[in-house]
Amino acid sequence: MFINMNGREIIPELELDWSEVTEEIVTFIRDRFRDAGFTRAVLGLSGGVDSALTAYLTTRALGRGNVFCVKMPYKTSSASSLSDADTVIRMLGVASEKVDITPMVDAFLKRFPDVDHIRKGNIMARVRMIVLYDISARENALVMGTGNKTERLLGYTTLFGDSACALNPIGDLYKSQVWALASYIGIPENIVSKAPSADLWVDQTDEDELGAPYVMVDKVLHYYFDLKKTKEEIVAQGIEARIVDNILTLAKRNRFKREPAPFANITISRGNN
Repeated sequence: MFINMNGREIIPELELDWSEVTEEIVTFIRDRFRDAGFTRAVLGLSGGVDSALTAYLTTRALGRGNVFCVKMPYKTSSASSLSDADTVIRMLGVASEKVDITPMVDAFLKRFPDVDHIRKGNIMARVRMIVLYDISARENALVMGTGNKTERLLGYTTLFGDSACALNPIGDLYKSQVWALASYIGIPENIVSKAPSADLWVDQTDEDELGAPYVMVDKVLHYYFDLKKTKEEIVAQGIEARIVDNILTLAKRNRFKREPAPFANITISRGNN
């Protein structure tokens, strides 16, 4: 059974009090900025619901004068992504800048012309983070993460690319919860309802790559990680075994992305001087 939220679905177990969630995240942002000694934030605004929601929550926490949004299109980026980003910027009244990453990415591709679309997407994600961190130094601001819990658990992210940030306000919300919260706070409907895409190549969509709708992916991840259900118990909920296998395999294969890089603990005893 699923609950419909403005054209998007969410399983009942993931429904929350969105007013309380909003205040909890806003408080989290304020507390982390105070502890770090910063007052300003910078974030990449893609035109998608994740970055739009993060921009809204950050603006509510810090004030519009302390939020700086950066649009970073590549030559194949869709025009609607830019226009949707502009809609959010106007709605929030925040400062913004457009940085075309095409020359930077193409210079790299010229050196490595054999890259496939996955490697190219990773290059684009990392170039965008270089831009964000440079602007963060200029603006004396912290970089905000915009990744959700679904992406984090699946490893559906680029290390040192879109996964890099100082703090991530929506990192504990599944994608379907992001849609629900975005609808609750009034993110424009066309942004909430459009097909999720990293916009890394023409006609790319997240759900095509994952092989299942996000609401189904979220159900599998929620049952496995939060409720500690076995694969067999998840299949018994009515989800095809092949889909469950694919999702859990992806999550296990990319576990290294969710953990800090390990380092060797040096245990050789040192003599007393």
